[in-house]
Amino acid sequence: MATEYGQDHGFGGGPGLLGDAGRTHPRRHRLPAGLRAPFEARSWREFGHVLLGLPIGILLFTYAVTMVSLGAGLLVTFLGVPVLAAALAGCRGLGAMERARARALLGLRVGEPEPLRPAKRGAMSWMGAVLKSGSSWRSLLYALLHMPWAVFSFSVAVVMWSCALTMLTYPLWFWVLPAYAGQSGIQLYGDETHAVFLDNPFEITVTALVGLLVTLAAPWVVRALTVVDRLLVIGLLGPSPLATRVVELESDRGVVVDTAAADLRRIERDLHDGAQARLVGLAMDLGLAKEKLKEDPDAAARMVDEAHGEVKTALQELRDLARGIHPAVLTDRGLDAALSSVASRCPVPVRVEVDLAERPASAIEGIAYFTVSELLQNVGKHARARSAAVEVWRAGDRLMLQVVDDGVGGADPSGGSGLTGLAERLGAVDGILAVDSPAGGPTRVTAELPWRDALTTR
Repeated sequence: MATEYGQDHGFGGGPGLLGDAGRTHPRRHRLPAGLRAPFEARSWREFGHVLLGLPIGILLFTYAVTMVSLGAGLLVTFLGVPVLAAALAGCRGLGAMERARARALLGLRVGEPEPLRPAKRGAMSWMGAVLKSGSSWRSLLYALLHMPWAVFSFSVAVVMWSCALTMLTYPLWFWVLPAYAGQSGIQLYGDETHAVFLDNPFEITVTALVGLLVTLAAPWVVRALTVVDRLLVIGLLGPSPLATRVVELESDRGVVVDTAAADLRRIERDLHDGAQARLVGLAMDLGLAKEKLKEDPDAAARMVDEAHGEVKTALQELRDLARGIHPAVLTDRGLDAALSSVASRCPVPVRVEVDLAERPASAIEGIAYFTVSELLQNVGKHARARSAAVEVWRAGDRLMLQVVDDGVGGADPSGGSGLTGLAERLGAVDGILAVDSPAGGPTRVTAELPWRDALTTR
């Protein structure tokens, strides 16, 4: 259903939601990535990570196998438990060292795993917490798996770089072989009766060119090897998906609590400064009118008439306040009618199209309504648009909202504006806010909310 609206609109909105936003441009290089890779610091940091991986991997593997074997062998006695707990605690410490190495050389920032939470104080409680911690066993698994991969990646990286630099610089040192090694050049093939040496100018040039190609390819091969290191660090040394989800939910709960508190303060302020003040003034006016009723009936009638006007104004303010909390039209008739009502109060002509076969849960419906309301108030106050459009539809298990205007563009949700708060509110319910607003327009804001069936939540 598509409808157009365009009347006066009285929403408020934070400044700076729309306008020219500073944008950072990526640095431009004179050489393509394939040619500058051997000279970049990143490539040599990754190579250093692979070189350090072998001795560290041997250290981790030796420690893990020795301590776990010792602890498992002593489990027939009580001594096996503390030895095994110490082994896992040591693996956790070595895992912290590996996260620091990945952060310094690979630029990989991985959060710390969930901390130990002993039920009580004391060594026994601590050992139980270490043995029950999933992150401890993941650190042990990392120590066991990292060593064979470190041997492989070290061998590939060292052989490739050695061959690359050797062949690339062959024109500079080929004279060493006939002078000191008793052969005319690098031996490409040889048996008891025949040998092939790279010793003439053409072969020396081709060798250097092959070395150049291998030199250009070596950083990318090493980078591919470090992908596995990244996956091992993220998967085994970082927080578990469950712990990460718990942290996200705790953060989302904080956002919800802060939002609810801000809404309560806004409602209290509106009541105190608006309807309540008018009702207090109305009571005083009626009291004065009552006193003048016998002495001056005409003045009393005028005061009652003014009080009647104040009552109408107070009722309108209460209706606006109730609409800001949860509009009755949304409860009774759903998003289509509620958004049409919002669009009718927007100073910009708005086309509303809602394509929903059924209504979502009331909580999701309310968030969708207030999201579109806030976006339309931004359009009316800051976009300098001639028209706008609102579309709502369902895509799988997501409720999709989109508000488009033909204004000046330049909206930046990362600038600490009202769009940032809106994105945080949507994130609290696993929603997403995407803003596409180039300078000069148009602005397209898309919001996703999880679809929850109304029947399953009532």
